Amino acid sequence: MVNILIIDDEEKLRALLKRIISLEGYKVSDIASISNARQLLGTQQIDIVLCDVKLPDGNGVDFTKEIKEKYPNIEVILLTAYGNIPDGVQAIKNGAFDYIVKGNDNDKIIPLLSRVSEKVMLQQRVDRLTKQLGNQFSFDIIIGDSPSFNSALQLAKKVAPTDTAVLLTGETGTGKEVFAQAVHYNSSRSDHPFVALNCSTFSKELLESELFGHKAGAFTGATKDKKGLVEEAKGGTLFLDEIGEMSPELQPKLLRLLENGTYMRVGDTKELKTNVRIITATNRNLQNDITAGHFRNDLYYRIAVFVIELPPLRERIKDIPDLAAHFLSVYAIKTNKNIRSISKDTLKALKQNEWKGNVRELKNIIERAVILEDSDILTIASLPFEMQQYHADNKNISSLHLANVEKLHIRKVLNYTNGNKAEAARLMDIGLATLYRKIEEYHLKY
Repeated sequence: MVNILIIDDEEKLRALLKRIISLEGYKVSDIASISNARQLLGTQQIDIVLCDVKLPDGNGVDFTKEIKEKYPNIEVILLTAYGNIPDGVQAIKNGAFDYIVKGNDNDKIIPLLSRVSEKVMLQQRVDRLTKQLGNQFSFDIIIGDSPSFNSALQLAKKVAPTDTAVLLTGETGTGKEVFAQAVHYNSSRSDHPFVALNCSTFSKELLESELFGHKAGAFTGATKDKKGLVEEAKGGTLFLDEIGEMSPELQPKLLRLLENGTYMRVGDTKELKTNVRIITATNRNLQNDITAGHFRNDLYYRIAVFVIELPPLRERIKDIPDLAAHFLSVYAIKTNKNIRSISKDTLKALKQNEWKGNVRELKNIIERAVILEDSDILTIASLPFEMQQYHADNKNISSLHLANVEKLHIRKVLNYTNGNKAEAARLMDIGLATLYRKIEEYHLKY
């Protein structure tokens, strides 16, 4: 329900307006002075203020400015006995929704309130969604309690309130974008956009256009001006994933943006200025890229003011049960399945996996398993066959049985090389013919 406050020193008019507006289903309060209104606004939820211009202890036009500064979501409609253009112009400048004349415009009050109410309710929905979004990317919902992961989480919490550039490092699938979003939504920029771009998905020319925008005619197909993501993220955060893939020709332009906040659209000669926080991420060793001449040393030190390394999943095995339970809950709801828990054998199999794809791989495997599972417990039969087989081999292996140890090791290396037998043979320092013989001997399916 929308709450309305009427401020007018004419008691009969207040009573009349209150009655008319209440009959439309609004909750209405009324008061006679600005001083009393200040107290009421500080203690009650008010959405719309109907305020007289001339009051015993002040001017409604000036009070509108005060209201909008303290309570920007409150909408103000000013009422006056004698309308004049200067007052009306100043009222709108001060943030009033409208300025109407008493008596002559009484028939406009209800339709006007209906329009203002729509705006108020829309803003309330936006606020709720913003709050939900903030909760969605809160540090509190990031799952992980292993020492290495917790250390990274604490660093992210410390740097979030600042405007410092952050470099997130770690293997693919470790959650770098999740961390970037959490840093943004726990900063003073959270009311502004979070814009993400993967540098590895564009050519040099297209990446420059995506980042900085372009002028019409800058290149074939550029039929009109286009804003870049730097401009779209103004006031907020720009997350550049796979920063190590950025071409050396484009790196100086990013460096200029980081140093003084300026950039130019492709094909333009006019320098533009913006205010944006840069968070970058990479799964590469940028120091090696610097040595090889693929990445600028000065750019590295601009983006790596604060480095946070995210550990691979194989180094945080104790977090797997909680992560798996979370993904189970998400996908059980999405698929409308009543799967409440994960069996012990399934958890053991999950812990034994190498997780080359890290958390992203775990997420995908749980999604697949939920789709396949028919019972109310996630069983090992719903996991990929190679994980089931590896678990069975590992479970039955005898430390005195050399053949089982060898079979398990060969399977592990072949999984690591994605079935590349020549690479597996090289890693195990055996001949390729020997490997083929062992695969046939142990009935391995590769």
